[in-house]
Amino acid sequence: MAELELRRANVGDAERLLEIYAPYVEKTAITFEDEVPSVDEFQDRISRTVKKYPYLVALKDGKIVGYAYASAFKERAAYEHSVELSIYVEANVRHQHVGRFLYDAMEDCLKKQGFLNLNACIAAPIGEDPYLDDNSIRFHEHLGYSFVGRFHQCGYKFDRWYDMVWMEKMLGEHTIPAPEIIPFPEIKYCEQEENDD
Repeated sequence: MAELELRRANVGDAERLLEIYAPYVEKTAITFEDEVPSVDEFQDRISRTVKKYPYLVALKDGKIVGYAYASAFKERAAYEHSVELSIYVEANVRHQHVGRFLYDAMEDCLKKQGFLNLNACIAAPIGEDPYLDDNSIRFHEHLGYSFVGRFHQCGYKFDRWYDMVWMEKMLGEHTIPAPEIIPFPEIKYCEQEENDD
């Protein structure tokens, strides 16, 4: 297997990231989004995210094969040290450690920024389902996430109901005072570290 590379996402990646994301929207219940966003919308999402949170891409043989990003868990200031994570990997490289590679990098980056609580919001099937399995739940368990709660039949897609599972992982101690949050553009990370040496 070719070695994976990591770099920050930029708005120029939007078209490629949409190629990865679109099948999740159209063919699965992994995301509850039901229409594929436009390239312009995806560019806007990337530019808004990277003002504070990491947005990273994994490359194999120079081609983006997966991406992950963090976003606000809740907008209130009291939740500042908590984030929600999202990850999408191209179908033909699933189970090749791309997800683990991206999550390890995200955790390292978020820890440097001062974040403490990682939250994952995961769609969960109700019995056998052609659009969704429990692989994402097992993936997060394998990475050390613990089960927090389950919301029942709160999502509706493909004329069927889905549960939502929340899982969490702590990155460090919850000290008083809480650590300062450093915005993503202000930390040295990924290719920026190499260029600055």
